[in-house]
Amino acid sequence: MVRNVVILGGGTAGWMTATYLQAAFGDRVSITLVESRRVATIGVGEATFSTIRHFFDYLGLAEEEWMPSCNASYKLAIRFENWRGPGHVFYHPFERPRLVDGYPLTEWWLKLGRDPFDRECLVLPALCENLRAPKHFDGDLFERSLHDGGDTKRRSTMAQQETQFPYAYHFDAALLAEFLAEFGTQRGIRRVLDDVREVTQDERGWISHLVTAEHGEIAGDLFVDCTGFRGMLINDLLGEPFESYQDFLPNNRAVALRVPADMERDGIKPYTTATAQDSGWIWTIPLFHRIGTGYVYADDYCSPEEAERTLREFVGSAAEEAEANHIRMRIGRNRNSWVRNCVAIGLSSGFVEPLESTGIFFIQHGVEQLVRHFPDENWDPTRITAYNTAVARCLDGVRDFLTLHYRGTARADTPYWKATKERVLPDTLAERLDLWSAQLPDPGTVYPYYHGFEPYSYHLMLLGLGGQAPRRHRPALDLVPDGAARQELRRVRAQSEELVNALPSQHDYLARLH
Repeated sequence: MVRNVVILGGGTAGWMTATYLQAAFGDRVSITLVESRRVATIGVGEATFSTIRHFFDYLGLAEEEWMPSCNASYKLAIRFENWRGPGHVFYHPFERPRLVDGYPLTEWWLKLGRDPFDRECLVLPALCENLRAPKHFDGDLFERSLHDGGDTKRRSTMAQQETQFPYAYHFDAALLAEFLAEFGTQRGIRRVLDDVREVTQDERGWISHLVTAEHGEIAGDLFVDCTGFRGMLINDLLGEPFESYQDFLPNNRAVALRVPADMERDGIKPYTTATAQDSGWIWTIPLFHRIGTGYVYADDYCSPEEAERTLREFVGSAAEEAEANHIRMRIGRNRNSWVRNCVAIGLSSGFVEPLESTGIFFIQHGVEQLVRHFPDENWDPTRITAYNTAVARCLDGVRDFLTLHYRGTARADTPYWKATKERVLPDTLAERLDLWSAQLPDPGTVYPYYHGFEPYSYHLMLLGLGGQAPRRHRPALDLVPDGAARQELRRVRAQSEELVNALPSQHDYLARLH
């Protein structure tokens, strides 16, 4: 049996992988994590998907156990600013539009709507606008009909998410790694702080052990590469080809700042903000104690110096003392993320860009799939192929969804935004865009493999971005009585007002949690 797992690299990817494997297999598998004191983490993964709650559930961690240690806050949505044009705003929340006579409210809105689609069809934008927490002070979730037991101790995986859980988290990624390191070592994970000098392979080319500077040889059966964009094992050692997404997605660099803020005075916004700029976009992520922000851009249109200057001007005086972290991003994926006895998870496997907060989602997906396809002494190649197929399809699906953000926006006022309309489209997206310009997507017309996004997300982006959205509703709706749809639109507005009045502010709720 495969009993000995060695993880190279710490940070969020390494410690999420280690603690999840330990939760899955207990002491039946020995886990050693080797990380260097000298290698800094990328540290921009501060916003997440709603599926992240399955990770904490799986580890048996309640929010009050980990959130205060990681300065975490709630995330109900992404707020897109200036993507269609200056001053335009829309939300992409964790909320499926309700169905009326078999059609989602977004379809009915094309026929009946007058106000912005997100405010008319969904309740979460109102909570975002009013800085509300998604829970009452007693811990009860605001809308029981939208969740499937995420606050219980029942272990679950992303594959079991049958309803749309209405929130995710923002957290300090470095603090989460530290928290998980302590959590994991208390449960038997061996942590080795050392530098790897050499990696030894056997006669088949399989990895046999790591050679460290102070701890000597560390042998393993399965090795997990969590070394970030470098891909020290999967790429440098094993030579697995990397397939770039740069033909489809424009951005390849980022500059990030950690900005002090008075959250008690200003309140904590329960959403990530993505603000379009001349050569990319700026993220704003509110934690309990500070703001995380960064400019994601294409260096064909903007230099690192110009990007940092733009970001500091955007933040204002609060950024004066903040140190800038410049990051060169590797956009794409490995042809295979599992090669021989090495599995790459996190940035060493693949990455798109921070838009839609998929970095930590990819870590979680990779380790869940590893547990599902965990090998025995036979190393069945069909199991390895199935793993590689699932990971590749997930990354390719997110690539297509993010490509839609750039091709689908009506904005074309700078060379960068003009060029987004001219970039090549993935074959899996091109023919779908033609269909979606006539009618909104449905389960049969979106990317068919699991990638974390449902048809409603495509609805919201098409309607919000404005460049590829249908100009009118489905003709079938003219043959269906619209009374129930009108009533449901009124109900959304009434419930939004009721929830705003009933729920505490995010700051007040988190202050009590802390």
